Amino acid sequence: MAKPRAQFICQNCGTVYSRWAGKCDACGAWNTIVEEGTSGGIGGGPAAMRSARKGRPVALTSLQGEIEDAPRIVTGIAELDRATGGGFVPGSALLVGGDPGIGKSTLLMQAAAALASKGYRIVYVSGEEAVAQVRLRAQRLGVASAPVELAAETNVEDILATLADGKHPDLVILDSIQTLWTDLVESAPGTVTQVRSSAQSMIRFAKASGSAIVLVGHVTKEGQIAGPRVVEHMVDGVLYFEGEGGHHYRILRTVKNRFGPTDEIGVFEMGDKGLREVSNPSELFLGERQEKAPGAAVFAGMEGTRPVLVEIQALVAPTSLGTPRRAVVGWDGARLSMVLAVLEAHCGVRFGQHDVYLNVAGGYRISEPAADLAVAAALVSSMTSLALPADCVYFGEISLSGAIRPVAHAQARLKEAEKLGFGQAVMPASSEETLSGIGSKGFQPRMLIDLVSRIAGARLRREADDD
Repeated sequence: MAKPRAQFICQNCGTVYSRWAGKCDACGAWNTIVEEGTSGGIGGGPAAMRSARKGRPVALTSLQGEIEDAPRIVTGIAELDRATGGGFVPGSALLVGGDPGIGKSTLLMQAAAALASKGYRIVYVSGEEAVAQVRLRAQRLGVASAPVELAAETNVEDILATLADGKHPDLVILDSIQTLWTDLVESAPGTVTQVRSSAQSMIRFAKASGSAIVLVGHVTKEGQIAGPRVVEHMVDGVLYFEGEGGHHYRILRTVKNRFGPTDEIGVFEMGDKGLREVSNPSELFLGERQEKAPGAAVFAGMEGTRPVLVEIQALVAPTSLGTPRRAVVGWDGARLSMVLAVLEAHCGVRFGQHDVYLNVAGGYRISEPAADLAVAAALVSSMTSLALPADCVYFGEISLSGAIRPVAHAQARLKEAEKLGFGQAVMPASSEETLSGIGSKGFQPRMLIDLVSRIAGARLRREADDD
């Protein structure tokens, strides 16, 4: 019989070593490497320590057959239901992460109260706050009368025994996964092994009982959920709750969902009475727009299936420094460098003696390349000190050759812009969709220089009128 092989795992970052060391080379922590047997980990448990049993054959089936739609537990909070794909799925596990104080517990408390008022059995287990603190939050939110069952506990075995006593709950909220610990692992709460084992035990309970589990996760300074990345693979959905400290809005972003679309967002506004839904986020991001200011362009973006209009602001200012500054907030800095290079190489717009500052208004973050055209228009507008038309939206991807490439969901972007009163659009020319409304008469440049010439021509016409 082969000798069981041991491995050494860092309890801080999860790096695996073949032998013990005092310092982890990956994260730099000291005395965090602990020996573990290969029988542990995912799929391991108490039974793995006993003698191996003979396996039994399982039934195999085909890909064809009846498909049942997963039932949903609809909270009634439209933005939360949108992000989760229609509500919580019984027997599923959901992981919610976000910065400290961003409103994770507030959102889940409001969802728990809404479901409990509809007759569902909701259990809220807090591992960070005492019962009195959770009650204070419920009173502030005005949901203290909701029949939510509350407990303050961190031991996984005690939590499972409580949940198994009586009727299985419809939804269990665990705040947070980093505070849980299990008797099966000899390490401190919050370590890689504890988080992995605790999450595995709770997910196993969810699959066996049909209860939906929501795990709250801390995030690192890089914005990723703390602990082993394998937890994100184990759960059925991962949501990130985002927001800037200087802004009152919050975005619930879906990055993984086995029962619905990904890249969906739900938008909330934080107030003294909790989170309020924002049904039209475009009005929120465009609410304080200066229509006649140079360097501002409205981008028609997409978040999942939802179109969102947001203002992109650019400032191009002369500099006396040898190396001009490039500052970006809310967009990819490498993408800005590419757009600047294309403007210089193919359009003759020189930024070598200018500082460039780019900002997405409202603290919103853009990830799709369709914002290239709006960024270029804002840069040229600031460079020429000429305000762009106030009723015009921009979207399109720019290639390194200076060509403007088509993007998906052009019609949805245009419909959202038209609904908010925009009458013009600058977009790619070779769109496969049959456009209507403002898209049928919009400006469709094939090359970026066509847009630059249009903006520069407007400045020349203005100067001629002044003369």
